[in-house]
Amino acid sequence: MHILARLAASSISIAIASMMITAPASAATVLRKYQYFTLNAHSAAELDKELSRRGPMLAKTGARHPGMTRMRFDSKVKFGSNGKTCQVVDANIVVRATVYLPRWKQRRTAKRDLAIVWDTLSADIKRHEESHIVIARTAAGDMERQVKALPWRSDCMKMKADIDALTAKLLKKHDADQVRFDRVETVNFEARFERLLTYRMVRELAKP
Repeated sequence: MHILARLAASSISIAIASMMITAPASAATVLRKYQYFTLNAHSAAELDKELSRRGPMLAKTGARHPGMTRMRFDSKVKFGSNGKTCQVVDANIVVRATVYLPRWKQRRTAKRDLAIVWDTLSADIKRHEESHIVIARTAAGDMERQVKALPWRSDCMKMKADIDALTAKLLKKHDADQVRFDRVETVNFEARFERLLTYRMVRELAKP
């Protein structure tokens, strides 16, 4: 990765940027828990090595990452028949997420410059993983609405087949959205990180 070793030694020009955060419209339920892996390091170079050595491994890439989120969609769909037709009565999708994040053992005794770089990086890692959950929650909300909107069918076997097909289609779209998000984040990482680091440095230096 070599993120910290490179950025800790660089000089960054000061700039002020404004950001607007928009809350997702989805009301789907998210259940999350956090797991931490500990980094034992005394320098930026050692932190880079620890992240590469201890970070969670993503099965799709076979590579270790500074953070990761595992998610599962649990769906409960109720549909019923009046003897002539079958329709959806209710649909609830729960996103169950486990977020893996780094924790630096020597953070409290670190030099100020390196601590600022680390705090910026760790906060961005958490934001990135939380953004994956936002994408999943939006997808779950869309799934709930579209399943509930399915028209009646002549029997419940056909209704179940339609629900399964719709769910598979929306999960495929969700996976594509997650991949697209990672691609954009990777392309914009350096510019975004320098902006965040500059903001944090200005804030820290302004403290008495």
